[in-house]
Amino acid sequence: MKLKNIMALLAITLLNSQIQAQNTKTPAPCGPLPTENQLRWQDLEMYAFIHYSLNTYTNQEWGYGNEDPKLFNPSNLDCRQWARVCKQAGMKGIIFTAKHHCGFCMWPSKYTEYSVKNSPWKNGQGDVVRELAEACREEGLKYAVYLSPWDRNHPEYGKPEYITYFRNQLRELLTEYGDMFEVWFDGAHGGDGWYGGANERRNIDRTTYYEWPETYRMIRELQPNALIWNDGGDRGDLRWVGTEAGFIGETNWSLLHKTGNVPFEQLHYGVENGNVWVPGETNTSIRPGWFYHETENGSVKSLSHLMDTYYKSVGRNSTLLLNFPIAPNGRIHPTDSLRGIAFNNMIQEIFKTDLVQNAKVTASNTRGGKKKFAASKVLDGKDDTYWATDDNITNASLTIEFKNPTTFNRFLAEEYIPLGQRVKKFSLEAFINGEWVSLKDALVNNGDGLTTIGHRRIICFPTITTTKLRFTILDAKACPLISRIGIYMAPDINQKKPQARKEQASSYSILQPTDRTLLINLNQEATVTGFSYFPPQDTRDGVITHYRISATTDQKHWETIGEGEFSNIANNPIWQTIRCKPTRAITIRLEGLRLVQGERIGYSDIEVITAEKK
Repeated sequence: MKLKNIMALLAITLLNSQIQAQNTKTPAPCGPLPTENQLRWQDLEMYAFIHYSLNTYTNQEWGYGNEDPKLFNPSNLDCRQWARVCKQAGMKGIIFTAKHHCGFCMWPSKYTEYSVKNSPWKNGQGDVVRELAEACREEGLKYAVYLSPWDRNHPEYGKPEYITYFRNQLRELLTEYGDMFEVWFDGAHGGDGWYGGANERRNIDRTTYYEWPETYRMIRELQPNALIWNDGGDRGDLRWVGTEAGFIGETNWSLLHKTGNVPFEQLHYGVENGNVWVPGETNTSIRPGWFYHETENGSVKSLSHLMDTYYKSVGRNSTLLLNFPIAPNGRIHPTDSLRGIAFNNMIQEIFKTDLVQNAKVTASNTRGGKKKFAASKVLDGKDDTYWATDDNITNASLTIEFKNPTTFNRFLAEEYIPLGQRVKKFSLEAFINGEWVSLKDALVNNGDGLTTIGHRRIICFPTITTTKLRFTILDAKACPLISRIGIYMAPDINQKKPQARKEQASSYSILQPTDRTLLINLNQEATVTGFSYFPPQDTRDGVITHYRISATTDQKHWETIGEGEFSNIANNPIWQTIRCKPTRAITIRLEGLRLVQGERIGYSDIEVITAEKK
């Protein structure tokens, strides 16, 4: 009997020693892992979009493809000003729209005449792509290009021959302008266009037409360090987040399924059990539109709006791609410049003092009891160290004890993602008045918002004062690996977010005689000079993409005063304004020729612009 007890004790001891030995090893990877390129990209955190093309001179978001190259003649184009402003705004790189949907090339491509070489700027000898590449190198910024797959100018678009043209242009960009950190392919695909004079609608299958696998192989060969952003069917290295409003889901997995469609929920929140690493890139503009419009000079996003965007992008395991449109003179507008610089200054101000550095941190469990995985690793400022638990522990906590009562309103946590994204749910508690009080993310509407962490998670909450804070991993795919925590005090920013445009609160009599028609009665005859449409904000149902606007003074004879498209309205539902020749009218008719979805026109607000209102 004694022998059996001794043998059992030896077996238990041996098993425990094996477990202990296992827990002193580096944790095994968990799920899909990021590549070295993806890790470098995530560390950029913020970089700039630059939108500049013929649209700048036609007051459009999407050109039709028949705009005259002679329109491009900036008086003071200065790519070095762009680079300096972006750097001062905290951007680590720039992605430039080398070719937007209109097809106009901002470099002298040898494969088309529709480029800067046929503009009066620098007598056709200029190259914006090159000037910006050189400016980025001078300022120590990374550089990348946006090349629209959709080309509303090219006569062969929609045919196999266009793919050869597209790849030829891409090869020019990837071989003649230095290293690129990203290649950006817009998801807009097919529709109305000039197409060499055909003036027709061309539809393509976005999942097969562009033959992405071969294009990807070319990019990997020519720019091995570049990441591919693509919303066109085949998985790139990065994903869209499903909106251009500047935020990603509070739950954000850097994973997708390798194949299959990607609905909004997957774009916005990722896929917990995905089998490929495809992190989200949050793209938005510092103004309502992507291209410059003088009417938006008063609608540049406020500092509070930009900080909200930062917390909901970089602070949610994403990066922020912030657009700075170029004004017609060829420079970033002063308002945009100053707001971008103030944005970076505020980020630096908030995160310059980490209050946790003056605290003691203890863990409920440490992997193998080893210093290598101790709680102190979250404070050492190193990227390659982390607190870890034993393999069978997916519920564990860090307790932060301050020497004195400490006041703060921001909490930051980072996972060691080279070994995968693990944390599914966590909690935050502050010790206040002798008891633990749960905190929640003030930027979410439902629940506490304390779910995934990933590369970086920032939680905002009302200011508290405490001597202890407890950070608890409640659930994880595997033993959690936390590389950093931080605690900060952010100042109050007393600025309201401006609307995309001042809301008009329509005072007209509006009737809807059919699903696709609105009649706007002005109550008295006036000289109409324009029309503005504010689409529904909480749904795509009824959003007008193609319109016809007519005017009448007698309800019998109607004159068309405008017809066309509201470009990119599905993804960026801001005020849409068209101008028309002065026309006398008492009633305006708006026809929705095409809608994003649904059968009945929807709107949030409408404004009729008249000479009498000036």
